Amino acid sequence: MAYWLLKSEPGSWSWDDQKRKGAEGEPWTGVRNHLAKKHMMSMKVGDRCFFYHSVDEKRIVGIVEVSAEAHPDQTDPDGKWFCVDVVAVADMPNPVTLDDCKKNPALKDMVLINNSRLSVQPVTDEEWRIVCEMGQYKDA
Repeated sequence: MAYWLLKSEPGSWSWDDQKRKGAEGEPWTGVRNHLAKKHMMSMKVGDRCFFYHSVDEKRIVGIVEVSAEAHPDQTDPDGKWFCVDVVAVADMPNPVTLDDCKKNPALKDMVLINNSRLSVQPVTDEEWRIVCEMGQYKDA
């Protein structure tokens, strides 16, 4: 299993929106960055992702799981962009802010710290463990 971080503006698609989709999940559409597209093309069913509220909140608020691998993004009329489907797994009991991550020396190499604008990011196993610990999430 690999780990990722997916960023969303809560005014456009929030964690509550994601949870309301239930087991059906939702395609992660609208990504228009080539590196983010490459990351989504690497995702496998069962991979876990942090759900990150960007803009004003800048915090990890939940965990989602990839339920369908990369397929054409229905919001792209040209057919060159892809998306994955994700389902909500759990709330982050204690949301982890960008500032929290920046203050933790063990996360100094995390993509979120060094390329915070990238909307789909890889997360290492160790970063996943540390952030889950910070957020008091007991990863099964």
